[in-house]
Amino acid sequence: MERLIKQLEKQHSGIKVLALFLLTNIVYAYMLLVTIPATMEFSNGLQLLDMMPTGYDLEVVKTLFNTLGDTGRQTYLIKQIPVDMMYPLLFAISYAAILAYFLTKLPKLSPKFLYLCLLPIIAGIADYFENIGIITMLNAYPTVTETSVNITSIFSIIKSSATTIYFLVLMVVLMILGFRELKSRSKN
Repeated sequence: MERLIKQLEKQHSGIKVLALFLLTNIVYAYMLLVTIPATMEFSNGLQLLDMMPTGYDLEVVKTLFNTLGDTGRQTYLIKQIPVDMMYPLLFAISYAAILAYFLTKLPKLSPKFLYLCLLPIIAGIADYFENIGIITMLNAYPTVTETSVNITSIFSIIKSSATTIYFLVLMVVLMILGFRELKSRSKN
């Protein structure tokens, strides 16, 4: 863990951080504009499990999978999930690097604050477990168990909670940096 934090401390290159950010968001945009809509064509307006931040239950999963039909479930499995297996790693690395980059711009900051950079890593790991759960349920359909739904739903909630907390932390850090910059300029 200490090694990871030390590595994040070294992320001083804004170019590297920007490149990671752009790559991550290109993949995210592809999901939002291509693979998710392709899958949702079969959902009759129902949200995909990946897009339910507060979780879901067995009835929701069965309704969604039934509505998707064979073609929709295959689209979910073959088009959406493979792209979503790349995204968590990119998200974890790039967003941890972004936060580390801005945290290191704060003078006299306790190194303990760099542990906040673990939030996107937690979200990424939870996203992988969510994806594995979705794959398992899609392959098991129509024999989806309540246990598999509950476990997968927990990882969906962990993913969305860690992501939300991360963005709140990032906004606070950016506001602090912005206020310091304004204060510095007003003195000059």
